[in-house]
Amino acid sequence: MSSEQAQTEKLPVTVLTGYLGAGKTTLLNRILSEPHGKKYAVIVNEFGEIGIDNELVVGADEEVFEMNNGCICCTVRGDLIRIIEGLMRRKGKFDAIIVETTGLADPAPVAQTFFVDENVGRRTKLDAVVTVADAKWLKDRLKDAPEAKNQIAFADVILLNKTDLVTEAELREVEARIRGINPYAKLHRTQRSQIPLNEILGRNAFDLDRILDIEPEFLHVGDGHDHEHGHDHSQDHGHDHHHHDHGGLKHYHDEDMQSFSLKTDKALSPDKFFPWIQKLVAEDGPAILRCKGILNFKDDPDRFVFQGVHMILDGDHQRAWKDGEKRDSKLVFIGRNLPEEKIRKGFDAVVA
Repeated sequence: MSSEQAQTEKLPVTVLTGYLGAGKTTLLNRILSEPHGKKYAVIVNEFGEIGIDNELVVGADEEVFEMNNGCICCTVRGDLIRIIEGLMRRKGKFDAIIVETTGLADPAPVAQTFFVDENVGRRTKLDAVVTVADAKWLKDRLKDAPEAKNQIAFADVILLNKTDLVTEAELREVEARIRGINPYAKLHRTQRSQIPLNEILGRNAFDLDRILDIEPEFLHVGDGHDHEHGHDHSQDHGHDHHHHDHGGLKHYHDEDMQSFSLKTDKALSPDKFFPWIQKLVAEDGPAILRCKGILNFKDDPDRFVFQGVHMILDGDHQRAWKDGEKRDSKLVFIGRNLPEEKIRKGFDAVVA
């Protein structure tokens, strides 16, 4: 079996996170009731607090609830690993697994489960972390709750929900705050968590192409100039943590969260890259919330994809490079007080 097949045959796992009251339950109820014709296993933290519409529950034993549209609901009273192993043994395969974390939880340990446990890692892959944020209250949460910041920093997809409760100016302000923490997530404005499910499920977050395709929008912030080249200094994009008015779009630098991307069209040496990235996460893992990349190794016909959560890395060959496809390597780092210079220098040193 080719490694590409192995990647595709793993069950995709979506981790759904967000602050209490942001709209996760509404989103889950939609996944559990829409006639999507797919079989999803939904793992929720505490069945009592989630309030899943009772008429959806068809048959229930202690931990598994069957929904009438093919979804299955489990509660995480026991261990996530044990529940997933139980699901794997069930007859009738699933298309995907969705794990809902409690509003106060840091998504890291849940995401790491899919890298760390061998049995789980062999049969599942982390597809995306989806964060539901409340447009009205997020700004306050970012001030007083580090978990809220982590949830934004971790996200591959962010639903900025309840947008009908705020003005356009407030929306732009909160979006700028989100971008200051995580410019790489796909951001959707929603009301009552209404979003096409393919925007949150089956995202293949390993595939950075989509994320980096949208990155230029954040470099050219409305006033047509690139912040890295030849911009006039009256609008200096300095790191003084105040916002400037860039063509009407405020630009925030979060005091303790940063993100940046690296890119090279030179082939990398696997013999240099792996020891470097392993040493980096061993030394600076606590600072690195997420890192992910698509890598072009010398003499390797396949793209190598990897992602990491803190100190734990996971990677695999994904698919062959297509004819005429630009073979470059792209990495993204998101974290707290990241040693950016050190990472950039280290990356420069791993070219073949």
